[in-house]
Amino acid sequence: MTTDALYKTLNSVNHSREKRAEMATLVSTNPYLIAPLLEIAFTTDDPISCKASWVLEFSAKENLPYLFPYLNLFTANLATVHLDSSVRPMAKICEYLTKSYFSKTPNNTQKALTKKHLEKITSVCFDWLISDQKVAAQAYAMTSLLLLGEKFKWILPELKVILEKNYPEGSAAYKARARLTLAKIK
Repeated sequence: MTTDALYKTLNSVNHSREKRAEMATLVSTNPYLIAPLLEIAFTTDDPISCKASWVLEFSAKENLPYLFPYLNLFTANLATVHLDSSVRPMAKICEYLTKSYFSKTPNNTQKALTKKHLEKITSVCFDWLISDQKVAAQAYAMTSLLLLGEKFKWILPELKVILEKNYPEGSAAYKARARLTLAKIK
């Protein structure tokens, strides 16, 4: 399937879990589609990029290693994503990656993610946390940063300051996740 054909197929994807899962299954059986899917996802001003991001999230949940050959591309372009409907799934993928990386069980994510990848994820997660993002993206960023703080000790004090500063103005969902995160920092 070409990038153009994939782009046309993504037009049929909607918010339903069924449609996103259907496309993720297509990607799971054709892992070569990750590259064109990333290309579309990082065409950040195109509304179809959101649909590509949704499918990437579903694919990463089931087959995280499919993303490994493209980690340079993924981490290099994360900061360009700005549409709310794209930021949330990208933040979730970052959470999948960091949870897998910091798992107590040895796994391939620990071999695939480099220090440079982790630093780029750290940077974009802080950006999502301090910018005007939806709570879901910020919650995923909090989790990723909390885990990344195990490797980069400077993260936790910075994360604490940001969460305490933003807490009074945060929504109920933000406050709930911030409380959980702060409790683990202390």
